[in-house]
Amino acid sequence: MSDVLLAAPSRRSLSLHDAKVRGIIYQVLLAVSLLALAVGIAVQTASNMRARGIPLSFGFWNEAAGFDINQTLIPYDTLSTYGQAFWVGVVNTLYVSLLGIVLATVLGFVVGIARLSPNWIVSKVAASYVEIIRNIPLLLQLLFWYNAVLKTLPAPRASIELPGGIYLNNRGLIIPEIQLYAGAGTVGLAFLAATIFCVAFWSYARRAQNRTGKQLPVLWVGLAALIGLPLIVFLLVGSPVSFVTPDLKGFNYRGGHQLYPEFAALLIGLSVYTASFIAEIVRSGIQAVPKGQTEAAHALGLAPGKTLRLVIVPQALRIIIPPLTSQYLNLTKNSSLAVFIGYPDLVQIFAGTVLNQTGAAVQVMAITLSVYLAISLVTSMAMNAFNQRFAIVER
Repeated sequence: MSDVLLAAPSRRSLSLHDAKVRGIIYQVLLAVSLLALAVGIAVQTASNMRARGIPLSFGFWNEAAGFDINQTLIPYDTLSTYGQAFWVGVVNTLYVSLLGIVLATVLGFVVGIARLSPNWIVSKVAASYVEIIRNIPLLLQLLFWYNAVLKTLPAPRASIELPGGIYLNNRGLIIPEIQLYAGAGTVGLAFLAATIFCVAFWSYARRAQNRTGKQLPVLWVGLAALIGLPLIVFLLVGSPVSFVTPDLKGFNYRGGHQLYPEFAALLIGLSVYTASFIAEIVRSGIQAVPKGQTEAAHALGLAPGKTLRLVIVPQALRIIIPPLTSQYLNLTKNSSLAVFIGYPDLVQIFAGTVLNQTGAAVQVMAITLSVYLAISLVTSMAMNAFNQRFAIVER
């Protein structure tokens, strides 16, 4: 019995020499230290804010903003609250980011493939685009598109008239306004049905190709469904859509929808700049696919276009998607440069005007940082899920 009692402390003391136990102790100590540091910073920050009369609460959220925003996708006026202004900034940021991602992806893939073209002129033009655009700071490019390109357009009275009742001037692009009548919802349902049919037919064609090797005309069938079915329904219900052409009244146009130069400059700048990096990612991804894959496809009689689309690009996507995710995140974060050309994004509206009017610097900046963090995390999760479809399945 005495031997057991003497051995127990020995075993407890020996546990401190266990690397796993020491690791747990160190992690606990580190967590406690970080928590104490965070609490200390929070207490000191609150004390400094009280001393300077800076508000500590989020009571400003429901107060009237009192300022106007010229570009909004959701309802807003000067009587709206600061919270509503915040959502206007979030929606505007997401809108330009999503459009920029789509345009940059399309342009980047085109330029990246063009760099590998056997045509000397096409290849060199694509290479020149990449080397020039990606080595000029994005802010300078945004200022160039805004001040040197869009602001030099003629005044509204001397607008450039485009076909279809479209006008281009230094205040933006004005297009006819769409008015919907009874039956427009039926056309929308027809387009939705055509979209569902296209997805189902694509899935069927893919299974049929895996089973028999025969390719079905997915592209042409999809275009016929997406265009033909809504068009037939559109004619049957009596053309429930009309276009109201904008009219020049005074010094500006009235009616129609306006695409402001600030938005256009930001969208063009983000898309063109990010596309130059995506082009290099696409080029390197395609070149990483073994040359034997191309030779095997040609040996089977596949044309160069089908070889690229069916053999090379699907394999290259395994390499392209991870760095492509980083470029999507960069584009979203770079949209905060909109403040320099006057586009009302989250930074200009919330971290700019709202912060200056309320003085709630800590709360406003914490919310702004959290929004960009949330957007980045959601984008990463979506791209990781998309990447799993193309990842090599290990056995």
